[in-house]
Amino acid sequence: MINRLTDALDFHSQALVLRAERQRLIAGNIANADTPGFKARDFDFASALRNATGSAEAGQGIARNIMTPGGREAPALRYAVPAQTNLDSNSVDMDRERAAFGDNAVRYQATLQFINSSVRTTLEAMKSFHQG
Repeated sequence: MINRLTDALDFHSQALVLRAERQRLIAGNIANADTPGFKARDFDFASALRNATGSAEAGQGIARNIMTPGGREAPALRYAVPAQTNLDSNSVDMDRERAAFGDNAVRYQATLQFINSSVRTTLEAMKSFHQG
């Protein structure tokens, strides 16, 4: 039972790290919306999570030279495809970035709540097992 709990917590902690990294990346895109020549970046969350949890071939899609602030390897970044061309060659689409920022924030919060609920449920089960 402890192994299943540990595996679940490891999975969700990886998801939190990636969500935080994606939030940082999106915030950087938004901050550079007026920077001439800036190219918006993002990553595929699902494949990054598979790579981080070992569900895919080790190292596939991971950028070895990019590290997250926590010292972990960051997912492979890709350039966002601009919806329209700009005279200053900036590829930040503020509508897309705001939507991605909000969506990612909601998913981050949901993962936190899921972890909290799982730990609470496990603690209750352990208490009832110990008392019984």
